[in-house]
Amino acid sequence: MPSQRIKLVTTSIFAFVGACVFFASCDRDPEIIPALTNDDVKFEYPSYFPQPVYAFQNNMPTLEGFELGRKLFYEPMLSRDNTISCGSCHQQVSAFANTEHDVSHGVDGLLGNRNAPALQNMAWFTLFMWDGGINHIESQPLGPIANPVEMDEDINNVIAKLSASTAYRKLFKAAFGDETVTTQRITRAIAQFQGLMISDNSKYDQVRQGRASFTAQEQSGYQLFQAKCNACHTEPLFTNNGFRNNGLPVDPTYNDSGRMHITLNPLDSLLFKVPSLRNIEKTSPYMHDGRMVTLQECLDHYTNDIVISPTLDPLLSSGSIPLTAQEKADIIAFLRTLTDTEFLTDPRFRER
Repeated sequence: MPSQRIKLVTTSIFAFVGACVFFASCDRDPEIIPALTNDDVKFEYPSYFPQPVYAFQNNMPTLEGFELGRKLFYEPMLSRDNTISCGSCHQQVSAFANTEHDVSHGVDGLLGNRNAPALQNMAWFTLFMWDGGINHIESQPLGPIANPVEMDEDINNVIAKLSASTAYRKLFKAAFGDETVTTQRITRAIAQFQGLMISDNSKYDQVRQGRASFTAQEQSGYQLFQAKCNACHTEPLFTNNGFRNNGLPVDPTYNDSGRMHITLNPLDSLLFKVPSLRNIEKTSPYMHDGRMVTLQECLDHYTNDIVISPTLDPLLSSGSIPLTAQEKADIIAFLRTLTDTEFLTDPRFRER
């Protein structure tokens, strides 16, 4: 009897192991991401886009420079405690915004006071950050690296950490000809990566190129958008790169003065950068402090909740933008045509 029990247990064990092997063999194979080619790092954009501000005049993208920039974008060594990377707050599935937090989260669990904005079509930006505190794409990474509630790191420490890495020394040599790590090389490599984050294949773009058509509701929303929204969110980038006070009440938690924080000019009080609406469906929460979760809330603000103040944008001086419930629904339908699925899934921009 004992030998029979041992035989049954042994048989059961083999059956269990066999089942595990079987089910493991049924797992989906890992995705094979093809290696990049020189064609993947060409700076190309549609003919109806304006001329870019940054055309890589002295920093032409190369395969090696782009790959170094991507590695650095996802590198937590850029932060003081080696836990936070650019990609921590800027996630591809959200057009390199962050849907998990209303404001940025940094080292030691510290909170910022502003929402992590989407990163797309940055070669057309004249100024960066919600307050325009940075004026060049090659300088942009230095802001969050030094910010005490984001990465809180000294760039010299970053250089030391990267220089101590054999892998990084090889990457810098491949990109720039020798192993030397410098501030300029770090920021130029990241600029190659971020500058090629071009979102230009949404349904809106396909309509402009004659490859698709709007539905009746999307067309209605487009016409309403042109009449009500286009002055600030100007086509085809869906931002005028300006700074506006859009009538939000001041959040006493942050008491954020906006652009005045940089210029010290009272006329810039409560002015924030006009964000692009490309991929807006995927970049919730909204506004500079992430206070709104839905597009409906955003439109309701403009019809019902504008706060009159001395620096309120003149286009909002009447206190509201008249929109019916159906018109709001139509505008939202149009805004969804700005979602660029190809950009949100482009393997060039994934962490590797």
